[in-house]
Amino acid sequence: MFSKGAHFLIMSLTTISSRLKYAEKYLGRYETILALALLFIAASFLSPVFLTVRNLLNILLHITIVGVIALGMTFVVSMGGIDLSVGSVLAFASICASSLLKIGAPVGIALLVGLCAGALCGAVNGLLIVYGRLPPFIVTLGMMGIARGSALIIAQGRSIYGFPRSFLWLGQTFLFNVIPMPTIFFIIIVLISYYVYFHTRFGHYTIVIGDNEEAAKTVGIPINAIKIANYIIVNLLAAFGGILFAARLNAAEPTAGVGYELDAIAAVVIGGTNLFGGQGTVLGSFLGIVLVGLIRNILNLLAVSPYYQQLAIGMVLIGAVLLDTFRLKSR
Repeated sequence: MFSKGAHFLIMSLTTISSRLKYAEKYLGRYETILALALLFIAASFLSPVFLTVRNLLNILLHITIVGVIALGMTFVVSMGGIDLSVGSVLAFASICASSLLKIGAPVGIALLVGLCAGALCGAVNGLLIVYGRLPPFIVTLGMMGIARGSALIIAQGRSIYGFPRSFLWLGQTFLFNVIPMPTIFFIIIVLISYYVYFHTRFGHYTIVIGDNEEAAKTVGIPINAIKIANYIIVNLLAAFGGILFAARLNAAEPTAGVGYELDAIAAVVIGGTNLFGGQGTVLGSFLGIVLVGLIRNILNLLAVSPYYQQLAIGMVLIGAVLLDTFRLKSR
C-alpha cells in the first residue's frame, strides 16, 4: 500500500515538474508567476489604493511603453546581444515626429519619420556590430549619447507640446471607455512577437545564433542579416513607444526614456530569457514587465524615492541573473 502511494506521489511530482519545464519555454520562469502572485497580494494589503481601477490603469499605461521595448529586447538578448540605446532612441523618435507635427506636417508623415528615425538608429547599431566587429555594449552606449544629444539639439532642450486630435487618439483613447488604446497596441505586439519568435524561421534562427553562433554559421543561417534585423526591430519598437508616450502626454520630452533600457532588460531577464543568449520567451518578458511595473507602482504608492526605486530594480536584475546562472549550472 505504502509503495503504491509513494510511486503515485513520485509520478505526480515528475509530471508536474515536466509540465512546468514545458511551460517554461513559453511562459518563462514559473518563479516569476509565483512572485507576481505574492507581490499582488502583498500590495493589496500595503496600500488601499492599489486595487482601484485608476491605479490598475496607471500600471497598464506605464508597462505599455517599456513593455513594447522589452519585446524587441527579447529578440536581441536571446541572440546574445544587448541594446542600451533604446531609451534615448525613444526620445529621439518622439521629438522627430513631434517637430514635424508642430510645423503642420500630416500625422501619417510624422509617424513614418519617427519610426524611420528609430529604424535608422537600429540599422547603424547592427551594421557597426556586424561589420565593424564592435562589442554591442560599446556601440549601443555610443548610440545612447548620439540619440539623446540629437533629441536635445532638435528640441533645443525644451518640450514640444500641443498636437492634433488625430495624433492624440493613439495615446488618449479608451476602448469601451475602459482599456487604454496604448495597451491594445501592446497586446497586439505581444501576439505578433510570440508568433514570430516561436513559429517562424526568423525566431528560430535568432535562438540558434544565441545558443551557438559557429553552428549557426555552419548550417548556413544568415547571421549578419538576422543580427541587423533584430537591432532594427528593437529600435523600431522603441520609436513606436516614444510616439505612444508623446501621444499620451500631449508632449514630447528630449529627456524622456531615461532608465527605460534598465527596465526592459530587467523584464526580459526576469521573464526567463538567458542574458547570454540561446534561450528566450516573449510571454515571459510580458510577465517580467508586469512584475517590474508592479514593483515601481508599489514603491510609488508607498512614497519611496525614485532613487531607491532604481536601486530596487537594479537589485532585482542582479538577482534574476544569479538565479539564471544557478539554474544553468544545475542543469
